[in-house]
Amino acid sequence: MKSKIRILLIEDNRLLRDGLTVMLKKQQDMDVVATVGNGENILSILRKYKPEILLLDLGLRDRSSLNLVKIVKKNSSDAKIIVMDLIPMQADVFEFVQAGVSGFILKDATVIDFLKTIRSVAKGFQVLPSNLTGSLFSQIVEHAVNGSKPSAILESVRMTKRERQVIELISEGHTNKEIAQKLHLSTYTVKSHVHNILEKLALNTRVQIAKYAHDIKKIKSASDDISLLED
Repeated sequence: MKSKIRILLIEDNRLLRDGLTVMLKKQQDMDVVATVGNGENILSILRKYKPEILLLDLGLRDRSSLNLVKIVKKNSSDAKIIVMDLIPMQADVFEFVQAGVSGFILKDATVIDFLKTIRSVAKGFQVLPSNLTGSLFSQIVEHAVNGSKPSAILESVRMTKRERQVIELISEGHTNKEIAQKLHLSTYTVKSHVHNILEKLALNTRVQIAKYAHDIKKIKSASDDISLLED
């Protein structure tokens, strides 16, 4: 008989913790070996229960999630970590993947996707948030974690000088009309640039462009090899 996936759940919301435990225990191939509300005594818990998968709430009230990941990976490299969050920031995704996280589950995910992520990570796959899968950002994360420069990506998704200027101005909160005035362009031309940027970055709104630009700046501070806005 195939052994079950041993799961440790760290979630400080008791209602959610109990609900997830009940759901997981109904799965024939999963076993919740322990549940805790925070990361205290995590090393002794790991030694005692030897989980294969650690389900971790990204938003623990004591904000210890990232530090917890680092401790676990340093002392128990066999345990694969899946982070749970509503909508993780792209910069958070980068930091957690770099720290050793293998997967992400959005808390509004379907039960099927939730279970599929656990099974995929247990098999050794890396699972990014569904809203980032296939995006330029997900490729940048992959290259950064693997320690290689994303030159091939940046070549294939090349921003023109004008597009980089538009991205920068959008991130500063300027409207299309204001951007047009600053760059001495027509509003129609600016709209065309925004459309092209959305297409290249696989995004949907200008708000996402602004957020993307801010996140990339944060990521650049962690990895000087990565920047969309560099020449």
